[in-house]
Amino acid sequence: MAISEQELAGRIKKLRKDFGLVQKELAEKLNIPRPSVSQIESAQRDVSSMELAQLARIFEISVDDLLSDDLEDAKCQKAKTGSKVPKFDKEKFKQVLLYILDKCGAKANVGETVVYKLLYFSDFNYYELFEDYLTGASYRKISFGPAPCDFREIAQEMIDEGKLKKVTVDYYGKPQKKYLPLINADVNAWNWSAREKEVIDNVIERLSTMDAAAVSDYSHGDIPWEVTSDKDIIDYDTVFYRKQPYSVRSYPEE
Repeated sequence: MAISEQELAGRIKKLRKDFGLVQKELAEKLNIPRPSVSQIESAQRDVSSMELAQLARIFEISVDDLLSDDLEDAKCQKAKTGSKVPKFDKEKFKQVLLYILDKCGAKANVGETVVYKLLYFSDFNYYELFEDYLTGASYRKISFGPAPCDFREIAQEMIDEGKLKKVTVDYYGKPQKKYLPLINADVNAWNWSAREKEVIDNVIERLSTMDAAAVSDYSHGDIPWEVTSDKDIIDYDTVFYRKQPYSVRSYPEE
C-alpha cells in the first residue's frame, strides 16, 4: 500500500536529515530550486516520477521502498509458520557490530549497506556451519539485499550509550552513512568461541573490500535471499540449499 502525500513529504524530510543533507544540498542534487524542496517536504508540491527516481538513488533505496507504507518504521514481519524463530541476543549483536566496525568500519567503502551484509553473512554463515545462532538477528529481504531488523534503533541506542558515532560522508558524489566505533568489542566478556571469531573474520576478509553496489549484487545471488518474498523475513534454514560461492561448508581453493 502506498503512503499518502503527507507521509511521503515527512519521509523525504527524515531521509534528508538522516543523510546529513540541508535543503540546499538536496535541491542541488535534484537540480531544482531550494524553495521547491521546502514545498515538497511540506506536501505543498507534487513529486514527479523523475524526482522520485532521483530521490531513491540519493537515499540508496528503491522507488517502491520509498513509497512503501512500512519503510518509515521498518516493520519486520514475523517468520512464516514452520520457520524457526531464533532468540535474538541484542547485546551479542551489538558486540558483533562493534567488532566488525573496529576491523573495517574506517574503510572508505564500508557504509551502512556494506555493514548490513557483513552482519547477515556472519549470522547465516555461522548457522550453516554449526546449526546454531550467532546473534539470532532477523533479516528482511529488501531490494538492496538482506537488512537486519531494528538495526537503526539498535545503532541509535549504541550512539546514546557512547559506543558508536554516526557520520555522513561523501563517497564518489553520494552521501554515505558510516558508523564508527567509540569502544572496542568486549570479546572476552561475551565468551566468544574461536569458531565465532573465525566466521566473522572470514566474512570481513572476503566482503569488506566491496562497495555497497557490489556487495548488494553479491547478496542477491544467495539462495536465502532469492527464495524469500519481498519484505519477508529470511528463514535461516534456507542456508542448507546454498551453492558455491555462498556455501561455507567447503570454500573452494583460491
